[in-house]
Amino acid sequence: MTGAADVRTLTQLVALALWLGGALLLAAVVAPAAFAVLPSRALAGALVGRVLPTVFYAGMAAGALVLALALAAKGAPFARSRAALGGVLAGACAVAQLVIGPRIARLRVEIGPSLEALAADDARRAAFGRLHGFSVVWMGVGIVAAVAALVLAALALRSRS
Repeated sequence: MTGAADVRTLTQLVALALWLGGALLLAAVVAPAAFAVLPSRALAGALVGRVLPTVFYAGMAAGALVLALALAAKGAPFARSRAALGGVLAGACAVAQLVIGPRIARLRVEIGPSLEALAADDARRAAFGRLHGFSVVWMGVGIVAAVAALVLAALALRSRS
């Protein structure tokens, strides 16, 4: 393999590692901390809701970069798999941000300042819960794809050394 192939693979590694770090920091540290220390769940949700688009747009960019660089690396170890996983990462983040995110935002406007004020059996509360669950699933799909692509990129570099 050429030096250019190594640069492409290292770029993929960096993009994936940066995105994974941000996504995992949000999911494992920021969101739980916000819900633990802020005085209301509405404020915590608003905080996390402001950070999520950055993570999702970054995931779309990282996934697209991995996809493009892997497609440019024809014949490199695991290039096709890395390209597919980059597409999955970008797609999962796009669905979460561009499909589910606007639905959650519309529902939030309809619900008003506090989801907690709704009755437990309110259809809007149930709809919010479902949409939130779908968003979490799509982020999880992105994380799994990014981890797999990261591992394959590391293995590709290792196989060339």
